[in-house]
Amino acid sequence: MYAERLILETDMAGNLKKVNMLAKKKQLEAIFLVISESTPSVAFRRIPHPDIAGKVIINGDIMSSVPCSTWDLPE
Repeated sequence: MYAERLILETDMAGNLKKVNMLAKKKQLEAIFLVISESTPSVAFRRIPHPDIAGKVIINGDIMSSVPCSTWDLPE
C-alpha cells in the first residue's frame, strides 16, 4: 500500500472541475480533507445579472459617499 496525494477542485456548484486519471484495476480508499485556506488560482470576474446589465444610472457623486481613507487608494 502506498499513498498518493491528489487535489481535486470544485466549481461554484460543487461539481469537480477536472477528473484526474486513477490507477487501473486497483481498489482505492479516499479520505477527503477540505483545504480551507485555498485561494482561487484564477480571479473570479463578477458580472451583473442580465436583467439589470446596462440599466444602472449613477446620480451624483459616489466618491464622496464614504471617506477617502476607506477607499484604500494609492497615494
